[in-house]
Amino acid sequence: MFRSGSPSMRNAPRLWVLVFLLATIFTAHFSAAQCAKASDSAHCSPWVATWGTAMEEAFNGSAPDVTGQSLRLIVHTSVGGSEARVWLSNRFGVSPIRIGSAHIAVSADPDTNANPAPNLDQSAIKPGTDRALTFNGDAAVTIPPGATIVSDPATLDVPPLANLAVSLYFPDPTLATTLHPGAQQSSYLATGDATGATDLTGKSWTRNSWYFLTGIDVYAPGASAVVALGDSITDGNHSTLNANRRWPDDLAVRLAQNPVTRKTGVLGVVNVGTSGSRLLLDGDGPNAMARLNWDVLDRSGVRYLILLEGINDIEAQTRMHQPYDELVKQLEWGLAQIATQAHDRGIKVFVATQMTDCRDFHCTWPEGEKARTAFNEWTRASKLFDGLIDFDLITRDPQHPTQLLQQYNSGDFVHPNDTGYQAMADAIDLGLF
Repeated sequence: MFRSGSPSMRNAPRLWVLVFLLATIFTAHFSAAQCAKASDSAHCSPWVATWGTAMEEAFNGSAPDVTGQSLRLIVHTSVGGSEARVWLSNRFGVSPIRIGSAHIAVSADPDTNANPAPNLDQSAIKPGTDRALTFNGDAAVTIPPGATIVSDPATLDVPPLANLAVSLYFPDPTLATTLHPGAQQSSYLATGDATGATDLTGKSWTRNSWYFLTGIDVYAPGASAVVALGDSITDGNHSTLNANRRWPDDLAVRLAQNPVTRKTGVLGVVNVGTSGSRLLLDGDGPNAMARLNWDVLDRSGVRYLILLEGINDIEAQTRMHQPYDELVKQLEWGLAQIATQAHDRGIKVFVATQMTDCRDFHCTWPEGEKARTAFNEWTRASKLFDGLIDFDLITRDPQHPTQLLQQYNSGDFVHPNDTGYQAMADAIDLGLF
């Protein structure tokens, strides 16, 4: 026992300070070591992307005027969590965007027996799940031109593989110039501030695009996400409207059901496919290399990337009657650049082969088919990537290798149907993760 005023007693506070400092240093070193194993501090964040999409610019006066209206945007989750935050983008706007009110809620389960998926009204929310979003504590926020912002966290039990409703109210003159046009999902517009409404049935009209909303994160420590970067096939063109049957959706279901990926927390899937996307040059939206940071590297908790890009670059050469010359080499360089930058962030990259683009058993672009074949041969042999997903092999007709299998054909001989998208997801070796 120490006596008051003894040297040991006088030194006790110093000893506790020393112990505290050593513990702090050890904890910091341990945390740094754990982050180092992940190769990227983003992997140490408890926030993980459960949904995301790529933004494009509305052209030729196609941006809807949402002045004095509310948008309710329906999205489908992958990983669940105990809190949520949303990412809003004014990336292609030339004026500030004022959001007067924003809410997030879990969507009510629609009566699928009464209405088939394309005709579902999914505007209703589950009672008790509505949460008002804030931005640095304020209910309203102004997004500068070109900027992307994130909301404060909202306490919400976000279920996996379920729909969420994000509602935004625009009190000032607003054109929705930043959007994702090929959503394969209905969004709802209503007059006035309807962000907290439990149901918009009969009081709204629909658009099949997402506006301003580019991502949703959930609080899920230990989880990580896969990002799918591609074109209209990744975007899910010709899949059933409002049914979430894109191949990344089907992959999310497989990851959620697999015991190994459930245990390791690889559950988030972010789809940043855009219709008409090209690897090297802009198409209907920015090229894949230009949107790498926005759509892939800056996503919360991303640890894996699936690359399916290049077929639209080849198609454009044919459509514009341009020589192929160095195109395949340029495509190889483009994918290598993306892989290098992703690897630098500790992200594993899986490359996918390009699917056929010939129609009606007649290939009207023989030079383009030669380029696709050469590009796929390089893809299969390349050592730059962490894994291969051979979408071409599993979707083509063995008797007619330049054609989609008929049971996977949505009708245009290019885009798969729901069955074909499921086959693509099933072809992905979950051991890659």
